[in-house]
Amino acid sequence: MSKVYTGGCACGAIRYEISAEPLVMNDCQCRDCQRRSGAGHGSYLTFTDKRNVKLKGEARHWAIAGDSGNIKTHSFCPTCGSPVYLTFTAMPDLFTVHAASLDDPSRYEPQMVTYGVRGYAWDHIDPALPKFDKMPPA
Repeated sequence: MSKVYTGGCACGAIRYEISAEPLVMNDCQCRDCQRRSGAGHGSYLTFTDKRNVKLKGEARHWAIAGDSGNIKTHSFCPTCGSPVYLTFTAMPDLFTVHAASLDDPSRYEPQMVTYGVRGYAWDHIDPALPKFDKMPPA
């Protein structure tokens, strides 16, 4: 078994431990991720089974329809405002964390770029990464 992924918000009120390997690590350049990150993209690790997640603390939630029309729920700390994780109505078993919320962000190794069609020239992402205009096929 690999090392557990741990992380949380900036003030420590929300903490997580995930005892699994991520399904995917991706940079997303959709407009919502740009706004949420305050940069040209958001960086995420997505895990396949919420049962592998130990979560402590109470998050606030904000639900929004993504480009696909599916509802994604952003979860953030009500004290410090840090974005911590996302869940998806259409894929209820998935659990996605913001790469910057990891205790060791160096564990994040992007594998692809989603919504690359919305990227900006000033957002320098590794050109060797596979880039998809939207979400890649399953």
